[in-house]
Amino acid sequence: MASYRVAALYRFTRFPDPAAIQGPLAALCCSLGVKGTLLLAREGINGTIAGEDAAIEAVLTHIRALPGCADLTPKTAWAERMPFYRMKVRLKKEIVTLGEPDLDPTDAGTYVEPADWNALISDPDILVIDTRNAYEVAVGRFEGAIDPQTTSFADFPAWFRDWRKSVEAERSPDAPLKVAMYCTGGIRCEKSTAFLKAEGVEQVFHLKGGVLDYLEQIPQPESLWRGECFVFDERVSVGHGLAKGDHVLCRGCRMPVSPQDQASPLYVEGVACPACHDQRSEEQKARAAERHRQVLHCEALGVDHVGATLPTKTD
Repeated sequence: MASYRVAALYRFTRFPDPAAIQGPLAALCCSLGVKGTLLLAREGINGTIAGEDAAIEAVLTHIRALPGCADLTPKTAWAERMPFYRMKVRLKKEIVTLGEPDLDPTDAGTYVEPADWNALISDPDILVIDTRNAYEVAVGRFEGAIDPQTTSFADFPAWFRDWRKSVEAERSPDAPLKVAMYCTGGIRCEKSTAFLKAEGVEQVFHLKGGVLDYLEQIPQPESLWRGECFVFDERVSVGHGLAKGDHVLCRGCRMPVSPQDQASPLYVEGVACPACHDQRSEEQKARAAERHRQVLHCEALGVDHVGATLPTKTD
């Protein structure tokens, strides 16, 4: 039975002093054994945490008491093992970095419910854009979606401006752009659709709740999703019903590794994968192999290798 509740959350709201929020929030999470990462900025909060159900609910109650967060509803999944090693509450300039400082993320595009998404993206006049990075798209995507092949979300504005020029050069002036966008959990689309609107694109839509809500709500026989969805925790990827996927994480380059690549002789668990095997030195591989040996030893003993609380030294 899955025993850990995984809560992914975000909210664009105004925090005049994020630093004042950081300490109490971190202390509460640590006291309850909650792990994960939460980002705080003047524009709001973003992150994923995991822990026992009651502990997660206590943290969510605390967050809902913050300005503009009263109706915060996280995406919930369950895991058999703790998917994070430690708890981090970090201060950032943006809770998701697009690099457009004057953008108003509350002026986002039109939300589309998962139940209505298939019909929208099946419209031949709609251009569907995946706002995620290339390594995420490689794990899974909506069939026919445009892949910007970005390595960072901050690359998206430059990509869109160049792409728009080429697309509009081939279109009739009487056929304005109609764009549908999606991302993992919805937060990147809040900013990317607001960005497109600021660039003058009037018909902008995005998948409410992101791919995660779609996979949770849409039965696989009706789904237009192909593959799995990369997630930023130790589950690595999920499929329909948010069941844990078949990808694993390479400890050498931190990239997802498909089942096909796991069968490659260049894949060494805990050390390297086909994408990074030839880029890592023998010394790096040896260090990684030793670390992996220690991880397996700790697992056999039933103790944490990373994130464990060490006893305090006394005089």
